[in-house]
Amino acid sequence: MDIQKIGEFLKELRRQNNMTQEQLGQRVGVTNKTVSRWETGKYMPPIECLKLLSDIYQISINEILTGEKLNEEDYKEAAENNITYTLEEIEAKEKKFENTILIVMGIISLLAISSMFLLPNGSELTVVEKAKEIVAVIFIWIMALISNTLCIIVIISKKTK
Repeated sequence: MDIQKIGEFLKELRRQNNMTQEQLGQRVGVTNKTVSRWETGKYMPPIECLKLLSDIYQISINEILTGEKLNEEDYKEAAENNITYTLEEIEAKEKKFENTILIVMGIISLLAISSMFLLPNGSELTVVEKAKEIVAVIFIWIMALISNTLCIIVIISKKTK
């Protein structure tokens, strides 16, 4: 998907329909600056706006995403390409999310492990202080376990959707 090409196509469609960016923005429910960002290829319109633009210009979302009007022969191929691109984008975002969660889990685990090394020398502590220290370590480990378990649940729940 070529965002620059889509932007140029949106600009061309707007001009063909004798609208300013302000007028189109009002019809779609966005600012003229947002329309400008779409037309310059800085941002892609969200799906809700793509639906509105499709209705306004009487073309398909597929044609908008392709950046050109399509004949019947090219329509199916463009649809396949757009679907493939969209699915690849979704997979990439999910993988990035999973990697972020795994990094968070690693950091939590390292913090829990390092907490044991930050404790004072046990030989100089009273029995009460040692008990408090043990409770603190157990608490940290339980919190790390809960946190990592929740991270795993989030990953699994996203994969089963």
